[in-house]
Amino acid sequence: MDPRTTFATTPELTSALGETGYLVDDSLATVAWLGLRLARPLLLEGEPGTGKTALAEALAEAMDLPLIRLQCYEGIDATQALYDWDFPRQILHVRALEAVDGAARDVREVEEGLFDERFLLARPVLRAIRDAPAVLLVDEVDRADDEFEAFLLEVLSTWQVTIPELGTIAAAVPPVVVLTSNRTRELHDALKRRCLYHWLEHPGIERELAILRSRAPEVPAALADQVVRLVHGIRADRELVKPPGVAETLDWARALHELGTRELDTETAAATLGVAVKYREDAERVRKALDTMLSR
Repeated sequence: MDPRTTFATTPELTSALGETGYLVDDSLATVAWLGLRLARPLLLEGEPGTGKTALAEALAEAMDLPLIRLQCYEGIDATQALYDWDFPRQILHVRALEAVDGAARDVREVEEGLFDERFLLARPVLRAIRDAPAVLLVDEVDRADDEFEAFLLEVLSTWQVTIPELGTIAAAVPPVVVLTSNRTRELHDALKRRCLYHWLEHPGIERELAILRSRAPEVPAALADQVVRLVHGIRADRELVKPPGVAETLDWARALHELGTRELDTETAAATLGVAVKYREDAERVRKALDTMLSR
């Protein structure tokens, strides 16, 4: 399957993503479709919980492709992204050869045999190149450093990797690439130029309600409406350390449903607030405002 031709139009992509439970607006659907059509990486920035990672998961499901995830972190380098050698297995291999006919073995032959495909540990980027077509999710790329960005830029430009012991491995079909960033730091212009860019906002009330109905249809309509409107009221407080995302909305609605809640009141909201709000300072601010927010 060639991802570039999977969906003939933007509405086809929108419909396919909707079947996975991921509801997109026109602007996101358009940039995602163009990313597939032009074989360009998609760079998604936005607050945590706005659905950046979920889009990559939905694309993989919609196209029936494997999702390969590279979680970035401070200090990550090319080795963690590309490949490594399975040293314990290599040592066992040498010992096995020695036990059989070690004296008769040519040293050069033994050394060359150690760097065979069977001892190669493919990391996410190499797997995406070798096993393409696939969806490669480079999650929270803003947590990595400048050197790792430069490495990514090189790989995204050529979609091939040279392993000295094995040669060059190139992707038969460029993988679908989604990079996410919470914008804890600015990414370099060179990386941004290589990608198609989209900033994800938290969805509006109607779209978030539609997402909730799609993902958690068991939640009563009246309760779903209350939860979504309360979450939007919480997000309106710009002083929060971390406003709840869509995932928290879904978790809160499901939790309330499990408790048998039919209508949300201040006491129940306060008791279950930890499902949606994850910082003590935020929880204190929200509890003080619950009466006002629920009465709107």
